[in-house]
Formats: sequence, structure tokens, C-alpha cells
Amino acid sequence: MTPGLARRKRELTGALTKLRRWPPTWVRRGLFVAILVALAVVPGPASAARPCTSKACQSAGMVRWARVLPGAWVAQPGLGGTTPAQGDAYAAMGPRVAAIGIGATVFAYQSGSGAPAWESSLASFRAGSRIVSVRVWPGVVTVGVDVPGRRAGSVSTRHEVVLDSTSGRLVRSYPAAPFGGAVAANPARTVIVGSTAVTSYSNRTGAVLWSHPTGPAAQAWKVSGNDLYLTVSAGGYLRNRPIRALRKIFLRSGVQRLIHPQARSFRGVLSRVFAGVAVFTDAKGAIAYSATTGRKLWRRKSSVPENADVLGGLLYLADGSSLAGVDPRTGRTQARVSGGSTSGTSGFYAVRDGVVLGLDQGAQGDAWGYDVAVGRVLWTNSDLPWPHYFEDLSGIGGSTGPKSRAILLAICGQAGIAAGGGIGLVCDRPELVALNW
Repeated sequence: MTPGLARRKRELTGALTKLRRWPPTWVRRGLFVAILVALAVVPGPASAARPCTSKACQSAGMVRWARVLPGAWVAQPGLGGTTPAQGDAYAAMGPRVAAIGIGATVFAYQSGSGAPAWESSLASFRAGSRIVSVRVWPGVVTVGVDVPGRRAGSVSTRHEVVLDSTSGRLVRSYPAAPFGGAVAANPARTVIVGSTAVTSYSNRTGAVLWSHPTGPAAQAWKVSGNDLYLTVSAGGYLRNRPIRALRKIFLRSGVQRLIHPQARSFRGVLSRVFAGVAVFTDAKGAIAYSATTGRKLWRRKSSVPENADVLGGLLYLADGSSLAGVDPRTGRTQARVSGGSTSGTSGFYAVRDGVVLGLDQGAQGDAWGYDVAVGRVLWTNSDLPWPHYFEDLSGIGGSTGPKSRAILLAICGQAGIAAGGGIGLVCDRPELVALNW
């Protein structure tokens, strides 16, 4: 209890003692209510992230808001940072709503202020079900739920739940592939990558609007703009089989076309599609093909796709201990960022309009923005202990998005005793933080 809260409680309790000789019970009840109100309105400990609301605090690198997270969390060294004591958490932010899935519950906050918006439990699924993705769209939030099989050892299945972004109300639930789910959504319809097909559903009726079979093997996929790209391979992404073509589907209408390589197959595994270029990765490095004609464009050895700057128009490759910003059509280096304060490029997390986001780990964790063109750090925030960056392998959800001007991070405002199993420290004050970007 804070000193101010204790003092206020003593004052109100003293007033209640003086009035005990008064007979009416409503007096005692009124003072009891006053004590409860005082306990509720006295602010708790300040956030470690130091959020503020003035106009000056809306600039890049400033904390927009911070909210205490529910449940048990731990603070880990290294890239883990602040995570749930059991399982994982998934988060994403849109222009209006930020959402985080923990266990089987989704918590939503207003993107601008951080005010709690709604809470939605997915406990209706079978016991042991857990959230495995959260993606925010205009008007809806989609949540991937891994549902265990009915018998021990049986294969789990994935369902994609569509929630109204204003109320958290359940709109629909659709079957999805284990590493698939929603790739486009709005209040009217949702496009789902399923186990054997890509399907667009009507959220009002649940009816199928269009569908394209993709075969029994799970295919790798990427979204670029309004298009979905899937590999066409007999073995899918789980086996090292040749990729004979790319399936390109326009998400709004379902119009599909096949992109064939000039050689017999695309080399490597599909890693990213950006600015009309499909980038594959093999043991030697990155290979780029035209996502329209299938023609090979370039190869860079010892490099792998790391990020893409949609506004800046550059593809960023991890190249040794640095990032190389390359022209996606030619592969020529246009910018370079040296390794950060963490080893190699592990401290780099996102790039937006020529500014690289970096995070330093541990109890003294901080965030910084590095201007690639100028070659210097533009801003630093050193009040983010044990930062955790939310990842979504699809690139759709996660801490940052191409249209979001904020970064979602989990931090530990106060660490306690050592957690069991040697996984770090018990986090006494886990927080969800929105950092201006």
C-alpha cells in the first residue's frame, strides 16, 4: 500500500470511529462506501514506462500508454524478455484497437489512449485450447485457437475466431490450417488459409463466397498488399520437394493465377513477397524472382530476408552483422545498418520509413530509432525493462504493422524473486506498453 493510500485510509477510519455514537445505520454505510471509493481512486504505483498525455509525449520514442497485464508473468534474459509464466502471448495493434491474447482470453484496449475496451473469453473451446495468433483488421479482430484432439496423442486442430473489434462479440469461427488462419478480414467477410483450401466466408451467414483447393500438403504462404501467394509443391513446406509454381490470389475477388519459374522450379523456401518480388531462401542465401513472371532477378549469398520498409521501398537483408537495405528489383544495396548494441542484427526488429527499431534486452532494456539515411540514433527510450517484442510468423500480426504508428511491447515494471525452473524472475508488475513509432 502506498503512503498516500494508507494516510487516506487512516483519515476515513478515524472519521468513522468518531461517528460510531450516531445511531442511523445509513451513516455507517455511507462512510464505508466512502472508504471503498477512496481505495479505488487513489492511483497505484507509476508505470515503469512513464507514459504521459501531453502533445510533447506524442512524438516518436515516447510511451503513448501502459496498462498492467493480468496473470502470472516472468522476466527472462535475452530475447525472451517479459512473457507469461505458462504458454505465450500474442498481440497486434490497429488504428482503433490493440489486442493481446493470453491463454484463452483476448484483452482489447483503445489504440489511442490504452483505455480497456473489452475482454473476450474463448473458454467454450475444448479444455487445453490456447491462443496461437492475434491479428487486428478494420472492424474485427481474428484469433487463432489451437484445439487439442479428443484423445491423448491425437492431432490438434486450429480454429480462427472472428470478434467484433468494438464489443468483442463473437462473430464467426472457421476451420483453419495449423500455420494458416485469417489473411484478410473485415466485418463483411474473412479469408482463411485452411488445411486444403483458401476460402472466403461471409461473416453474416457463414456461407462460402469463393474457395480454391490447395491440396492435402500444407503450403507456405505470404501476403503482399491485396494478394496472397502460396507455393505449389507436392510435399508442401514440411518436405524438401520442388516448388513448381506460386499461386497468386487476389484477396478481394478470389481471382487466381499461377506464376511459373523459368527453370523447372523455384529454389529454396518462400520467405517474403514484397513490391512485386518473391524472395526465397536456401542454404547459400537469398534468391529473388519476379512475382509476376517468375523470372529470376538476383541472388545474394550469405544473406536472408529480415524486414521490409513499405514506406521506404527497401527490402532489408541480414548480411553478416549488419542489415543491408536493397532495391527489391535489383538486389543492389541502397542503405546499410551496422550491428546494434546487441550482437549482430538480433537487436533490430522493424523498419519504417527509413528508421530502424532497435531493442536492448534485460533489466536495463531500452528502445531506439536509428535513421538509416543520416546514420545516427534519432530517439531513445530507456524506461522499458525486460522488453518483449510480439512475433507472428505470418508477418500480419505482431508488435508492429505497416499502418500502425505505435509498437506494442510487454515489459516488467518490477521483477521479484527467481521463478521456478530457472526461467528468470517472477514479474510482479507486467505491463503492455504502446510506444510511439
